[in-house]
Amino acid sequence: MPETDYLKIPQNRVGALIGPNGEVKKSIEKLTGTIIDIDSDDGTVYITPREDMEDPLGVWNANHIVKAIARGFNPEIAKKLIHDDIYLEIMKLPLYVGKSKKALARYKGRIIGKNGKTRELITELAEVDMAVYGKTVSLIGEMDNVMVAKEAVEMLLNGSRHKSVYGFLENKKETLKLKEFKDLVGIHDDKIEFKDGIKFDEESLQ
Repeated sequence: MPETDYLKIPQNRVGALIGPNGEVKKSIEKLTGTIIDIDSDDGTVYITPREDMEDPLGVWNANHIVKAIARGFNPEIAKKLIHDDIYLEIMKLPLYVGKSKKALARYKGRIIGKNGKTRELITELAEVDMAVYGKTVSLIGEMDNVMVAKEAVEMLLNGSRHKSVYGFLENKKETLKLKEFKDLVGIHDDKIEFKDGIKFDEESLQ
């Protein structure tokens, strides 16, 4: 049986974790088979497995959902992490740009963009959810998509022009679409293999 886990969250995110009439906390407990206790004074969250918890990863999943809410995500988006193929990536901005408040504000502005345009394009083209909160940028989505979005954010943090980042994202989107299509129909190394065993490639058609 997994043991009790705990983590600290910003006090101004405690309300988002609890939700109106405790509904968010209850829904996470039900989803993960855990009991969540929150110390509102210092933001410590304790996650305990229920005796009837079916999923051995319940505590781990609850931890990541709580962590996502703590990093600024809407609870409904955070709860996507219950799925095995959905991941959370937290990028700590001081590791990229230092601890200067002015630098943090400037680079957060680059990532968000005017009227939120840059953040919107990253989330749309990479098909991820993003939260910019405090000293972090966090991403939720399928692993390949999260890695693309992370690279785009890193490009912005390293001084790349927005236009270059948008071009990178558009190219990656096409690559991921092609990969998804190939996986779907069973194409490997530009060859198609039918169920009856017949194979053909580009050369055989010329």
